[in-house]
Amino acid sequence: MGKSIWIAILMITLIAVVAGCAAPQQIEQPIPQTSTEADTAPARSTTKLPDEQSTAQTATKPSGPIKAIWIEPQVDGDIFSIPLSAINENWNVHFKVETMNFMAYTLNGELYVRANVCPPCRSKGFSLDDDVLICDRCGTTFEAKTGAGIKGACVDYPKAAISYEINDGNVLLKKQNLATAYEETLQPG
Repeated sequence: MGKSIWIAILMITLIAVVAGCAAPQQIEQPIPQTSTEADTAPARSTTKLPDEQSTAQTATKPSGPIKAIWIEPQVDGDIFSIPLSAINENWNVHFKVETMNFMAYTLNGELYVRANVCPPCRSKGFSLDDDVLICDRCGTTFEAKTGAGIKGACVDYPKAAISYEINDGNVLLKKQNLATAYEETLQPG
């Protein structure tokens, strides 16, 4: 008799967990941030690429989801750089800094750099489909412009933006800004 009660409690708990994961999520829209060059300003997550800084999209944008390719950043002390041309040619790239993963992609002529991690499912890969990021492991979707969750099991882990500068055809990223955005993405928000 006691074993039957435990099995019933376990089944009820399992059903509640599955129902909670499948329930529609309420998404709070983030307030857009403005940017300045100062280190104390809010993180700049996007930049309209001016002609003199852009190599222009040299590749034709593929239809459907664009899987990211992995690239190696260059390191100069606490500054990491990735070539703007690699992003423009591939539309969606991922790169690793120490044990942290990041993504950079273009959307409607704008550059976005974000933490690339989905803590609940442990994914470190996202495809870009129009204006949506899709987790390669669990299929959770996120708004590519804001990083906010749309739908799926990991929706409560928005992808934090990273401030950057563009100089001589490279996207420059400070190690501290990378670490901060990565840590923010590990926390439900």
